[in-house]
Amino acid sequence: MSKIYLIGSLRNPSIPEVAAKLRGAGHEVFDDWFAAGPEADDYWQKYETNKGHNFKEALEGYAAKNVYAFDKRHLDRNEMAVLLLPAGKSGHLELGYCIGTGKPGYILFDSNGTMPDRWDVMYQFATGVFFDVNDLIKELDDKNHAASFVPFDMTTHTHFKGQQ
Repeated sequence: MSKIYLIGSLRNPSIPEVAAKLRGAGHEVFDDWFAAGPEADDYWQKYETNKGHNFKEALEGYAAKNVYAFDKRHLDRNEMAVLLLPAGKSGHLELGYCIGTGKPGYILFDSNGTMPDRWDVMYQFATGVFFDVNDLIKELDDKNHAASFVPFDMTTHTHFKGQQ
């Protein structure tokens, strides 16, 4: 069983469905961030704006620091990440962070199977790109990522001591 951080948009109603399919395939899936609801970012922005804060000041606030720490703790705890599209800047940053720490990171396009309107060559950073959740599940079943993952120390740019 793999521990997967499911990355996506608060406004993507497919998050719970994809999470359920991954769980049904025997994986532990973290998607609790989705409970904040589709307007959480809008409410945070309005709240901070009403306090007279700009974006930079809002990022230094307790709410922003708390949400960031919550998400980062679970990004670090999980063995891999799956970015479910459509998603925004935060989702892409989270996937990049996971890949940068040496964890597998997959991209799953919306399950309708259509190709994206705009193509992006940088998706080659991902461990794999999928257009069907069942194909992703098959890939995860074919690979034992948990055994092959070696934590990476971002401060020293080396693998943790005692591991290769």
